[in-house]
Amino acid sequence: MITKPKGTYDVLPNESPKWASLENVIRKICKLYNYKEIRTPIFESSEVFHRDQNDTSDMVTKETYDFLDRSERKITLRPEGTAGVARSFIENKLYVENPVSKLFYMGPMFRYERPQKGRNRQFNQFGVEALGSDSPLIDVEVISLGASLIRALGLKDVTVKINSLGDEESRANYKNVLIEHFSKYKEDLCQDCLNRLEKNPLRILDCKVDRDKEFFKTAPKINEYLNEYSKNRFKEVLSSLDDIELKYVVDDNLVRGLDYYSHTVFELEVNIPEFGAQNVIGAGGRYDQLISDLGGPKTPGVGMAFGLERLLLASEYSSKNLVKPEGIMAYFIALGKNAEKEALRLINVCRIGGLSCEMDYLSGGLKSQFKKADKNNARFTFILGDDELNNFKINVKDNLTDEQETISLYDVYTYMINKLNKENNPCSGCNLKKE
Repeated sequence: MITKPKGTYDVLPNESPKWASLENVIRKICKLYNYKEIRTPIFESSEVFHRDQNDTSDMVTKETYDFLDRSERKITLRPEGTAGVARSFIENKLYVENPVSKLFYMGPMFRYERPQKGRNRQFNQFGVEALGSDSPLIDVEVISLGASLIRALGLKDVTVKINSLGDEESRANYKNVLIEHFSKYKEDLCQDCLNRLEKNPLRILDCKVDRDKEFFKTAPKINEYLNEYSKNRFKEVLSSLDDIELKYVVDDNLVRGLDYYSHTVFELEVNIPEFGAQNVIGAGGRYDQLISDLGGPKTPGVGMAFGLERLLLASEYSSKNLVKPEGIMAYFIALGKNAEKEALRLINVCRIGGLSCEMDYLSGGLKSQFKKADKNNARFTFILGDDELNNFKINVKDNLTDEQETISLYDVYTYMINKLNKENNPCSGCNLKKE
């Protein structure tokens, strides 16, 4: 038996409505904030993601799926969405159309990492990117959008962990201080941190192996090395978060996992006991050099991403039911070949009119077909046999009220429409006296 690759999964028919509902919530939130959808290729030229030999992020150095296509071109399955959006922004000159492009994306990403609950090698990601403005206010808008999405999924206890990496000058000063500090402890650093010390010492602060060691706790904090511009900018971000009453915690060690971030970086946490210590559900930050690094005009940007699998898990743990029980409008029980042909004709009429219908294609008995009607959660069940067919009649049961009656074969569609209209407009047909 052939099985799915490790780190992948099937979304089965009974699970897919949850995904559709989550995507619908995301689209509604993005519409409120006026972010437009963009769809980029699942694979890109490797240079889109492997831009800098000094990039020390785990995603770039350890986790990408890279291969040569039949023309010997270096191709990478996208591990995240931001770089592909940036490439598209440049290639399609979106900066000409709008001074500020507010974009969102959803789709599969690929990382070769250890599979665990809520984390797979193929996973789905939702993200937003705001390109063209360096205003601290748009940083806050992006964070607010993420918090609004989390609340819409029934998770009310949202905390923003936030930090500033400062501008290029601030980061350069801070890197020198970090190199001086951590160089004293080379023998105690893990191999990854030794590599980061040479290429990007800020990434040492993101280490999960050495973070509890004493020399980590005494490491210099970046807020001590921010220049005045970076300090004032960060203060404005925090002040604006206060204005919209979105609670936050300044985390001096927060640097995020991608090397292109500058100024604001943040993580969105939710209080879910089942998640243990891994309560981060979404994250992002500002990246003012990425567009120019990819060959575009100097363009500031800020973005954020969520794993859809984590969002679904969080929603389930919060007891938020994303999906109402799905059902169909009508199930047709047909007894006999002629009745089956007529049922198919009626179903076609109803489907053209926008009503979902189903019938048994295995010519089962009456009892088994009633069970299938229940399993399909049908609002109406129509029963058609030879006697009814000869008299141009059909029996119908309203499964909401248990009312049963016999109607004309030619009235099936209008019968259901009239029932639905009466429910949606309960006073239609009432003789209400005018005052």
